Amino acid sequence: MTTAKDKVKHLAGKVLGEDKPLPLPDTREQLLALHDVARRKRDAAPLDSHERVEATFEIERIEIQVARIERAMDPPLV
Repeated sequence: MTTAKDKVKHLAGKVLGEDKPLPLPDTREQLLALHDVARRKRDAAPLDSHERVEATFEIERIEIQVARIERAMDPPLV
């Protein structure tokens, strides 16, 4: 039986292709800089385009990593 997580991964693979994304940096500052670049890329892409979808998924990945780092801080930023 497939889980919701598996379905999302499958759909994302179909939309974005099967290439694995590059690993993200380990520091919050680097991630925030990368987030800014990804937002600009998304905003520059035409609506309903493949490039906009890719940039949106990249922003999501970055934000999740930032949240992980912030929760691990002492005291947490969350």
